[in-house]
Amino acid sequence: MISMMSTQLRVAVVQFAPKMTSQPFSRLKPRSVDLLCFPEMVFSGYVFPDTAAITPYLEHPYTGPTPTFCAELARSLECFVVAGYPEKLEPHEHAPPLGGSNLSNHQPRIGANSAVMYGPTGERIGAYRKTNLYKLDLPWAVPGSGFTTMTLPHPLGPTTLAICNDLNVQDPAVWESLEDGPYELARYCMRSGTRLLILLNAWLHPDEDGEESDADSADYTTLGQNEDTDEMEPSWEVMKYWAMRLNPLWTTIPEKATHENEKRPETGECKIPKELLVVVCNRFGNEGGNRFAGSSVLMSLRRGSGRPRLLHMMGQREEGVGLWTANMAVH
Repeated sequence: MISMMSTQLRVAVVQFAPKMTSQPFSRLKPRSVDLLCFPEMVFSGYVFPDTAAITPYLEHPYTGPTPTFCAELARSLECFVVAGYPEKLEPHEHAPPLGGSNLSNHQPRIGANSAVMYGPTGERIGAYRKTNLYKLDLPWAVPGSGFTTMTLPHPLGPTTLAICNDLNVQDPAVWESLEDGPYELARYCMRSGTRLLILLNAWLHPDEDGEESDADSADYTTLGQNEDTDEMEPSWEVMKYWAMRLNPLWTTIPEKATHENEKRPETGECKIPKELLVVVCNRFGNEGGNRFAGSSVLMSLRRGSGRPRLLHMMGQREEGVGLWTANMAVH
């Protein structure tokens, strides 16, 4: 029999609008949290019409402002720090422009929508490039090569890092039903034995033509909440959609559907964790005519439970740091 105990994971989520002058995370004390998360493209902002517009904001992946900031903050707080930023690619990584008639489509794509993580001693732990690009990424960004999982010390454990639209269906696939998906990110987490999923987002409000626009095409049930017009409340619609895109991690599904490529290829041993924690760190505010949804959340997804558990959340326009704890099972 496998013995299992639990311990607490302490997470700090910074929800704000980029380019702010205050530092709501400055009140954190060393060793007060295990993980500190910042949103997608945290300091540059997200809306850039073309390569020329974003070029001044592209950062070197090791010496740029965001990696340097993360390294120094991680060392100071003695915790893991992760943040999103626009990465400057080497010339051999550039990609030709996408087709189209406007000027932006004649400019090469020279960046990546990236995230970087640093550890408690200021060492670089890993990096990730957004795989499933959103339409606002397409004029300038090159997609990443796929999801990856980092093996981190307790209490984090096997951790997968993803960015915003990675949660959605990858073209040319279409999310046709709750049963069939496809659920690329959720299935990857199952195959990789992920215990902690971190999503760094610049997710649009449902009133916008946002990254949640496929929600109406799926046959999903509610989480028992209605959308609240109070903007200091979270967007239940957005959080519901995030949970539904991770459906295989918590829903009750037929036995025959649970073993689709979810075993270690070398041993055949099943390594799907019973429970997975999801940290969604989203920005809020307005930029370039786009409104962002806020509503950062910590969820517990337990296999076969039939519903996700919302442990902590923030409002749509709530600026500050969410200091959250959750039990993390240890096998």
